[in-house]
Amino acid sequence: METAKLTIRLPKADIEFAKRYARAHQISLTELVNRQLSRLRGHDSEIHPEVESISGLVPLHIDAEEEYHEYLLAKH
Repeated sequence: METAKLTIRLPKADIEFAKRYARAHQISLTELVNRQLSRLRGHDSEIHPEVESISGLVPLHIDAEEEYHEYLLAKH
């Protein structure tokens, strides 16, 4: 994807809020703005990066529902 630099003017309080929010969620301001714009475009069905980072950790042959059921039975 081609990118370009953008300068915008916002109230200082909004900028500080955005910085705190991004820091708390360990993302950049660019990523924060990009995610919000993506939602506005209707692409909020995209996989969240944190979910994507853990996808594929469980082998396909594992039946997660059955494993969870067995775990609950053993727990109680």
